Amino acid sequence: MPERSLSPRVDVMHEASKGKSNMDKDRIKGAAHEAKGAVKEKVGKAMGDAKTESEGKTEKAAGKVQNAVGGLKDAVRGK
Repeated sequence: MPERSLSPRVDVMHEASKGKSNMDKDRIKGAAHEAKGAVKEKVGKAMGDAKTESEGKTEKAAGKVQNAVGGLKDAVRGK
């Protein structure tokens, strides 16, 4: 039985790192930006730094959009 991740974005990055996937690079980069943004948001919230928290939310949202664009590209190519 294959391993299951708690997050589909982690699965995207994991499959791409194993070389089993021809996913669009936007999906991989988007997932990375999303993860980085989530960390930045939590750090900002924990430290009481509204600017860092806001930057994290923005980066996370941009990552979601980039991931979605990559998903659309994959769908068009039939992957």
